[in-house]
Amino acid sequence: MSYKNAKDVLPAELLDEIRRYVEGEALYIPRRKASRAAWGSESGARREYETRNAAIRARYAQNATLEELSREFCLSVETIRKII
Repeated sequence: MSYKNAKDVLPAELLDEIRRYVEGEALYIPRRKASRAAWGSESGARREYETRNAAIRARYAQNATLEELSREFCLSVETIRKII
């Protein structure tokens, strides 16, 4: 997140109105919800986890035990249970 000086980006009238509520403080303005990307979609992490989880489910369908899957995928047995 970058910081900008409000006087450089806001009209004077709006800046005066904001000063009625907050003056000399840092003010965070959140993004609109629609502009936010889904978790992991930009980094590719979501796709990696989906691929890994599909592989876990496929191995489980081939009668692999939870302990085998835990060792194979370096995850706890509880995490494997949540995935399958």
